[in-house]
Amino acid sequence: MSVLFSLKISEKDQEKLKANYPTLKFTFCDNMDEAQKHIEEAEVIVTYGSDLTDTLVEHAKKLKWVNVLSAGLDQLPFDALEKKGVLVTNVRGIHKVPMAEYAISMLLQVYRDEKTLMEKEKEHVWARDKKQKPLEITEKTMLIAGTGAIGQEVARLAKAFRMKTIGVSRSGRAVNHFDENVTTDKMKAYLPEADFVISVLPSTKETQYLYTFDLFKAMKESAIFLNMGRGDAVESDVIIKAIKEKEIAHAVLDVFETEPLPEDHPLWAEEKVTITPHLSGISPNYLPRALDILERNLDVFVKGEDDYVNQIDTSLGY
Repeated sequence: MSVLFSLKISEKDQEKLKANYPTLKFTFCDNMDEAQKHIEEAEVIVTYGSDLTDTLVEHAKKLKWVNVLSAGLDQLPFDALEKKGVLVTNVRGIHKVPMAEYAISMLLQVYRDEKTLMEKEKEHVWARDKKQKPLEITEKTMLIAGTGAIGQEVARLAKAFRMKTIGVSRSGRAVNHFDENVTTDKMKAYLPEADFVISVLPSTKETQYLYTFDLFKAMKESAIFLNMGRGDAVESDVIIKAIKEKEIAHAVLDVFETEPLPEDHPLWAEEKVTITPHLSGISPNYLPRALDILERNLDVFVKGEDDYVNQIDTSLGY
């Protein structure tokens, strides 16, 4: 059985995989330009997802399984994969620690006005302004749209600050660390209650441009909106309008409709917007965690079983 990598991993990791799975033939490539030379023989492709196309799937005559070493799946050629009956898995959940820490850190920086403090520090100004007091995130209410592994970890950390947590998902099913769970179509009714609205939604047909201006109008004027899911969940113009019209107090954005965000984009000029370059999930532990999930699924594959971790419904895209 042939396993083809279209992404670079260390020689140490390569040797470990070959030692742990001696019955498998591994081909390690740094990118898809190299990997496509071997694609006709590949039964398994390990990829970050964005490099796989309809044409490549068509040429992969023996393909049985695509393992995506990321959580994002929006660039996968799902129609082609579903047509061929190819199994798809990903490494959902490995981002939960860094992304949850990112969310809490960003809320704290806004509430404590850390941008101003850092600017004043550079200017050597002792800025102890009694009129602008730091705020506390403790005992606030947090609404989290997306109650998977990342959303649950954000909610778990929020509980350390004694927050009330409201989870929003397509099913509305009860999950750990949430006081309430509601379906997406009922989210608007809960927005007036939320001090923090955190979006960790994937990119699907249902979530694309979900956050309309009408939803921002339903939020508190003091609310912070934080998006670290996918940029196409909300139009940039809608966020700018919500900020300018004071429907919300601040927006923290790690993802955007266009990335990198163009240097002349109007979002950069908004004082009440914090911009980060899609880094909330970055961690030195990313690849070790991803390869651990891959090995768990390779065990299933070698044994001919079917209880794969993070199996994706190719008809739904998640």
